[in-house]
Amino acid sequence: MSEAPDSSETPSQGQAGVDPYSIPLAEIDVSDSELFETDTLWGYFERLRKEDPVHYRADSEFGPFWSVTRYDDIVHVEKNHEIFSSAHSIVIGDPDPDFPLEAGFITMDGPRHDAHRKVVQPVASPRNLKVLEPLIRERVGEILDGVPVGETFDWVDRVSIELTTGMLATLFDFPYEQRRRLTRWSDMATSGANTGALTGITEEQRQASLMECLDSFTELWQERQGGPPTERLDFVTALANSAATRDLAPMEYLGTLVLLIVGGNDTTRNSISGGVVALNEYPDEYQKLRDDPSLIPNMVSEIIRWQTPLAHMRRTATQDTLLGGKRIKQGDKVVMWYVSGNRDEEVFDRGNELLIDRKNAKQHLSFGLGVHFCMGSRLAEMQLRVLWEEVLARYREVEVVGDPVRVHSNFVKGYAQLPVRVHPR
Repeated sequence: MSEAPDSSETPSQGQAGVDPYSIPLAEIDVSDSELFETDTLWGYFERLRKEDPVHYRADSEFGPFWSVTRYDDIVHVEKNHEIFSSAHSIVIGDPDPDFPLEAGFITMDGPRHDAHRKVVQPVASPRNLKVLEPLIRERVGEILDGVPVGETFDWVDRVSIELTTGMLATLFDFPYEQRRRLTRWSDMATSGANTGALTGITEEQRQASLMECLDSFTELWQERQGGPPTERLDFVTALANSAATRDLAPMEYLGTLVLLIVGGNDTTRNSISGGVVALNEYPDEYQKLRDDPSLIPNMVSEIIRWQTPLAHMRRTATQDTLLGGKRIKQGDKVVMWYVSGNRDEEVFDRGNELLIDRKNAKQHLSFGLGVHFCMGSRLAEMQLRVLWEEVLARYREVEVVGDPVRVHSNFVKGYAQLPVRVHPR
């Protein structure tokens, strides 16, 4: 059993590209966004899993926090939500006290969380997905038929963003012609001056953009409050007419919107791009897919594991406790690195590789576990399945022809650009 180390270490500088075994263990800081942008994170997490799976970093940019890097320890944190609460924040950094945005029901505990989640859950239910699948397939076909064959284009912009933003517009019943505003708000919500998809923005710009989001959705709320039920459910109508949520304060409403927009955008968008990257890195797996398209559903789970589109979730200890032999104190930040747990060699053999027929691919942690398990998981899987069914029907290969541009973020593990060419069957 051990306590948190002394907090007098020197802050880490420029760990990206450095041999992770050349740095003193206490100085490893996996919250460094440059590790993710340069794709040089893997050795650091591998070392932590082997040598210090519950690792204390005393003086990161985000203050002191514990890194939980092994699969089983992450599962323990997820399943014990009374001890490890999401109420304070789900990311390493703490919220801005001058902009009291509540991040929706994902930062709630107990009955209040359950009541709010229950309101929007039917939008992602199997019944509603059955209604949505033909529309998704139609849109995927239009998107894929519209890309230039044999010419280089940005897969992120033309396919990943276009598909997921269109789906978001449908889930909110948001004006389809304005759907790129949803992308902008999602990127703003997860960005700051030095991190995220929109680096260089000021906090004032970010807050102004999110208030614009609130204004737009408040108009939709007012239009739909008291309206008749429709065949296809949408988030705004559900929130505006449920007893549990119809009296939401403005910042609570905005927080719920941001949760749903980011949750519906980033996981699917970056798994769509990550799947193309992965299949190009493992061409034998791409050929395996062409030879046997029935592998698509399992491949979807494996892509989501391999990509891990949200790298971490944070919890805060509500009491003193033990985790992996370390003494966690009440109030400590505990960060579950899904991106590490999904590569844990004790659970996933050859975990760094993409294996589209991996037997336990569905055991990935990308959707979380327990009470906060991603309610949109089936929708994400359906979008990816339909996309790859339609890709295989049209194209022999989606070829990556340049280096991916990765997002500078330790939370959203994604792609800003991905140059590709498609080759017909």
